Amino acid sequence: MGEDLTSLLLKFKEGKISLDDIEKKIKLNYIENLETLRLDINRKLRSGIPEVVYGRGKEINEIIKATLKLAEKNGCALATKIDDIKKLKYELNNYDLNNYTVKINERGKTLTIFKKDFKINYIGKVGIITAGTADIPIAEEAKETLNFLGVESYTYYDIGVAGIHRVFPVIKEIIKKDIRVIIVVAGMEGALPSVVSSLVDIPVIGVPTSTGYGFPYTPLFTMLNSCSPGLAVVNIDNGFGAACFAYLIVRHGVNR
Repeated sequence: MGEDLTSLLLKFKEGKISLDDIEKKIKLNYIENLETLRLDINRKLRSGIPEVVYGRGKEINEIIKATLKLAEKNGCALATKIDDIKKLKYELNNYDLNNYTVKINERGKTLTIFKKDFKINYIGKVGIITAGTADIPIAEEAKETLNFLGVESYTYYDIGVAGIHRVFPVIKEIIKKDIRVIIVVAGMEGALPSVVSSLVDIPVIGVPTSTGYGFPYTPLFTMLNSCSPGLAVVNIDNGFGAACFAYLIVRHGVNR
């Protein structure tokens, strides 16, 4: 289509385009076909969250092309769970990126592409806590997702229950910063989200990780069986989903 929704609505308001024409243009821009991929360009209009490219299982050039197309249409785009960051860096050299800003988070396995004239309007603050350093990759995925969605994030890493005294200074700082939601990422026994949610009066989102010994679902089951109210739980290693949930909470709080 080549025009964003704002431009079309302004043309309609000014009488430069008819109701039938604007409806047709919007419908034509629901899906963008890109070889084997079908990109949901207008997802943000329906759900409040733009389409994001899930990188696992995709060829690197499929990821780059899809992310660039979404950035072209929406001004910014994000890809997550990219397995081969080294190959991603190499293949990006084959694309014309003069009009874009590219950010790769190696630890979080994400790619973010912004148009150079795109500005992020931050709407709130979210805290991200990890139990251990092995949980940081999932926390970094959440951090990049929040930034893409326009939410400031503050990270506090390696404060798990094995050294419970580390939690309290972080909670004090979160209260001082007026953070509205906390994402807690934990593997092993997955106890940290329950501890955090028992100390604060804001929503806590637990993210179980695949880090730990023995039975891999223990952190998920622990979080789901928490006795501490105010805790919601996403699936294993789903930093992206936690960030999206946190964003919706912050956004609706701002718009009240």
